[in-house]
Amino acid sequence: MKIAKPKIIQGGMGVSVSNWRLAQAVSRLGHLGLVSGTGLCQVLARRLQDGDLGGDVRRALAHFPFPQMGQRVLDRLFVPGGAKPEKPYLPAEVISIKNNRWADELCIVSNFVEVFLAREGHSNPVGVNYLEKIQIPHLPSIYGAMLAGAAVVVMGAGIPAEIPRALDTLARHEAATYPIHLQGTTPAGDCQRVFDPAEFIEPGFDAAPLLRPDFLPIIASDLLATILMRQTAGSSIEGFIIEGPTAGGHNAPPRGAKTFTEDGQPVYGSRDVVSLEKIKQLGLPFWLAGGFGSHDAYRSAVDRGAAGVQVGTPFALCVDSGIAPDLRLAVLRKALAGGLRVYTDTLASPTGFPFKVASVEGTLSDPAVFEARRRLCDLGYLREAYLKPDGQIGYRCPAEPEAAYVAKGGKAEACQGRKCLCNALLAAAGYPQRRPDGYVEPAIVTLGDDVENIGRFCSPERLDYTAADVVHTILG
Repeated sequence: MKIAKPKIIQGGMGVSVSNWRLAQAVSRLGHLGLVSGTGLCQVLARRLQDGDLGGDVRRALAHFPFPQMGQRVLDRLFVPGGAKPEKPYLPAEVISIKNNRWADELCIVSNFVEVFLAREGHSNPVGVNYLEKIQIPHLPSIYGAMLAGAAVVVMGAGIPAEIPRALDTLARHEAATYPIHLQGTTPAGDCQRVFDPAEFIEPGFDAAPLLRPDFLPIIASDLLATILMRQTAGSSIEGFIIEGPTAGGHNAPPRGAKTFTEDGQPVYGSRDVVSLEKIKQLGLPFWLAGGFGSHDAYRSAVDRGAAGVQVGTPFALCVDSGIAPDLRLAVLRKALAGGLRVYTDTLASPTGFPFKVASVEGTLSDPAVFEARRRLCDLGYLREAYLKPDGQIGYRCPAEPEAAYVAKGGKAEACQGRKCLCNALLAAAGYPQRRPDGYVEPAIVTLGDDVENIGRFCSPERLDYTAADVVHTILG
């Protein structure tokens, strides 16, 4: 690795839970802070429409190497003093495979801003986390993060075999490609997303090679680690994050025959246990994730050969995180009272991956709130691309209206229980969309099973704790 192996990697939780403030707080302590790259275009757009309180975005843009691009973003999105609270955010720019210069510019700018702010005021490494399932914005997003000096790229929820080569290419400011999977085709039928930095570089820019970030894929099996090593020959992976099913967010589906508990949660078995001995044979450092938010768990991981641990849930609920403050405190109170249930929902995510959902009143975990929401897909991050009968590329999401999904060739049963994670996670970070009729998009909260032990860090009398408290507790 080009950076020192951190003992703690802070989870890259999205949307904007792992914001620049949290990543900066962790990195300042000498560990690896990650910003979430998920949905950053929308986060930046909504911050600017809210008036950029504190001027953080504009301060970062003053250092952006393509000033004309940065000014275009400000001209289009910045609202001095903030838009009226009852006014909806501007209509979303729905991502698509076909190159869209404005969407690409927003990816570049938003990722630069987040990484720049996380790195501001210290010299320790900062990384960025992406979901492989959200394939279309990968290349311009990563390029923007690299322009800001991201030292590490972390990616889960898929098989990111093409990322190492893309990092090599983008570091040289050269055109990169990424395969976009089309439903209903074989891998040979996938289309290629092309991104060429030369189309965006402005006169006067010093095109010296950028720092090529270390790449740490998140895996749930030793077989996947072996496959990635074989498929990325000629480029490099610098280590692995091995995540168990107790972690928050998206989990890997169980391997083998599908069995479920009485309340419908997937059952993980012996085939889902990663062989650390096989991982060690690959010769790369690894970190364990999912339930490692205690000193004893950290020591156990190190004793088993890990370089350290990745921790999400305790950081997600600290004062430095990006969860909306009132929602964060409500979750803490309920968790400390023993009334917070975390459910592994196999239906919630449009991706089809199991997704951890915390039971919080007023959020999409409440069946009444879920049923009251009008089905709508206007952000499109988790849409799937598919090949239409006429050979054109279409997009569909099982969280959109059922009739629309079926008309596009989807199966009606795939819509059952699907939740619009895009809108709900933005709401959880304090950026809920307000519809023209006054309806406000509800949030959804995702946490790991280890939230039941959140009392390590706080108490009913002292709810607030910091990222530093998490680090000190884990390291003892």
